[in-house]
Amino acid sequence: MQSVRDHLEVILARLAARAGEERVFTKLYAETARAAADASDARKRAGVTLGPLDGTLVSIKDLFDVAGEPTTAGSLMRKTVPPALCDAAIVSRLRQAGAVIIGKTNMTEFAFTAIGDNQHYGTPGNAMDASRIPGGSSSGAGVSVGEGTSEISIGSDTGGSVRIPASLNGVVGCKPTARRVPLAGAFPLSATLDSIGPLARTVAQCAAADVVMAGEVPTALAPIAIAGLRLGIPHGVLFEETEGAVAAAFERCLGKIEQAGAWVADLSVDDLLADMRAATKRGSIAAMEGAEVHADWLATGAPVPVDPHVSGPLSRAAMLPTPIYIRAMRRRTALVAAMDERLASVDVLALPTTPVTAPTIVSMTEDAEMRDRIEGLLLRNTQVANQFDLCAISLPMPGTALPAGLMLVARNGHDRRLLRIAAEIERLS
Repeated sequence: MQSVRDHLEVILARLAARAGEERVFTKLYAETARAAADASDARKRAGVTLGPLDGTLVSIKDLFDVAGEPTTAGSLMRKTVPPALCDAAIVSRLRQAGAVIIGKTNMTEFAFTAIGDNQHYGTPGNAMDASRIPGGSSSGAGVSVGEGTSEISIGSDTGGSVRIPASLNGVVGCKPTARRVPLAGAFPLSATLDSIGPLARTVAQCAAADVVMAGEVPTALAPIAIAGLRLGIPHGVLFEETEGAVAAAFERCLGKIEQAGAWVADLSVDDLLADMRAATKRGSIAAMEGAEVHADWLATGAPVPVDPHVSGPLSRAAMLPTPIYIRAMRRRTALVAAMDERLASVDVLALPTTPVTAPTIVSMTEDAEMRDRIEGLLLRNTQVANQFDLCAISLPMPGTALPAGLMLVARNGHDRRLLRIAAEIERLS
């Protein structure tokens, strides 16, 4: 069996061969990764293990602190900030679990926007077709797992930033319940909506990373019977403008789940979605809280080297009066409770992660109207889990020319049960 060090060297050689045009990783930790790989191999020879992540090659999004270096968060503005004094909480936990951290992956600037492009560090091409967008904001994370340059990649998800690239690159991506995984040492976008989740090839790998990052004792996912599970399908707004191939793949997945004995029924949530849209009409929670994070440079009014797709929404949100934000947050609290009550009758909601597959990078740069429309569609289904404080996972759907995901959504705190259900559904495909 290949040693961890040998596996690592194969990946580092792949990355070295394309060093001149590297857009997936923003930084590599070759020497510390080699030391971690050697330590893991030594433990294995001694018959010792630190758990399921021991010797796993992991990459982390470019917004997690690593001691001794600036955390750039995909921006030129942060290249000269003081270096981080210590590792982010999740980075420490991953290291303690024996993970081999290979490098930092590219992202959209300040984790804003869902397309996955970055005008400073380049746009990683989709793992299945490099001419297409990777999805964002955890763009490099999705491509890295899809192309096999890391086994697990850690991203952040504020409105779909883990699940969108997972869907478009054909991998698994998990958004835990917010605050399940500590945000300490992760550059923020929205304190309310941010959550830290893994992307990987399998549900089991995501579950192993999730439990370590949450600080729980690693245990394998216990099997759960699909027969008797209750799936709610939120037909309505969340199914509009879905590409034919995505809709067909979703129906095939649903058919297999029903054949395995699950109970499938419509569960409308359109009224709650409309209420949330009304509550955040003046400004999204992510934009309003992001405007506070970036208030200092926004207030100067001076030209800054920030992507206008990022600075524009943040500037507009910064102009909103405080009562708008407070009212939106108060209304959200009531809607979170209402959604929790609505979902009590099902085990999970099931819907396409993204209603569309990845368009070309060129089409997004050449047609501003199309870009806005695609971005809206990419975020539409995934952001529901963040807005209503739920947990969610995206699984690759088989049988599509371009990757698309099946999203399962569960109630707040039901993370391990969601992962158990996802593991069984994964086996059906």
